[in-house]
Amino acid sequence: MCAKERTTRTMRVLFLPIPAIGHAYPMVPLAWALRAAGHEVLFGTALGGLAVEKAGLPVVEVELGQDRPEALAKSAEKLAEKDPALHAKLRERGDAGLDSLEEAVPFFAERSAEFTDVLVDLARAWRPDLVVHSSLYGGALVAAAVLGVPSVECREGFGRSERLSVLMYQHMKEVFADYGATGLPERRAGTDSCPPSMIDGPRDGWPMRHVPYSGGAQLPAWLMPPIATPSRPRIGVTLGSGSDAWRLELAASILASAAGLDVELVLALGDVDPDALGAIPPNARVFGWVPLSALVPTCTALIHHGGGGTTLTALEAGVPQLVLATGADNGINARAVHNRGVGISARIEEVDTALLHRLVTDDAMRSAAGQVRTEISAMPTPAEVVPRLVSLCEP
Repeated sequence: MCAKERTTRTMRVLFLPIPAIGHAYPMVPLAWALRAAGHEVLFGTALGGLAVEKAGLPVVEVELGQDRPEALAKSAEKLAEKDPALHAKLRERGDAGLDSLEEAVPFFAERSAEFTDVLVDLARAWRPDLVVHSSLYGGALVAAAVLGVPSVECREGFGRSERLSVLMYQHMKEVFADYGATGLPERRAGTDSCPPSMIDGPRDGWPMRHVPYSGGAQLPAWLMPPIATPSRPRIGVTLGSGSDAWRLELAASILASAAGLDVELVLALGDVDPDALGAIPPNARVFGWVPLSALVPTCTALIHHGGGGTTLTALEAGVPQLVLATGADNGINARAVHNRGVGISARIEEVDTALLHRLVTDDAMRSAAGQVRTEISAMPTPAEVVPRLVSLCEP
């Protein structure tokens, strides 16, 4: 049974993304599909995840008591105490990142345990009928289990595994028990945005088309037709929300490598100070935040850090990509891009003029990207998935 009996099929759906913009933004299209169908939604998040308020969605800030670097450091310290071998292994990997998301379960279990109380408190106060959550967010599973409502894991990217929730429970049994929960939510499901030809093994969730969302903005004239069609190859560059030093180092390398090519570079660097780059070559434009859903379709190729949402945005547009993975699960996404032939996976030191020339001239890569775009366009939209969420909550 869901949390509340209602005479209508209107539901309350609580979205609990990991508190980062890259985890919260991919949930926005599903949240709006639910709103458009007449359901209530609420986001509970913090830090970068609070940006979903700009999408016109209600958000409650959950009090973490520390910023993201402090939280990560604290979780890493606890993991080092419990499993020194795994901690050392993850540190050695660096930018290579994880082989699978299952490797990250112990770390995220420690991190989730720190914030479970605020998630459970929010769920108890709002009484949702359904909890939609990020992968590896154990506190959200606890909240759903405590209320006795279904949970839906929002799977973005290519590090998919139906075992994540089970493994998370095994590492958080004591936390579940502290709140009176004897196991995972009885009814669980997951959305899966992987294109069919890029699935490694059987699909383990409901297929759902990735609908790009990266915030709204007043678009510059050069992104509007007919100017939006550039006279020479356009390479978009977006480097996520990592450290300023890393983004500046990589941006400088890309600018230098493209200086001798007949291409146009568009760098969307977020909150990085562009003055730190010095003189900008004539064939480059540098901006802060630019909606990728508007920029990427005008590009010949995209260079990025390997985030799941960014990878899928390039695939949805049928644009070849150069992935410069930066740890975590970004390496998993980079390998998926390479294996399907829709782009290139490389290290920062491998970025040069020849690599960028290949990126914009490889016909096989462009053809493969177009094939995947066609696959994505045939997947169910978030609106088409809403009835499945409703059915999950029915007695």
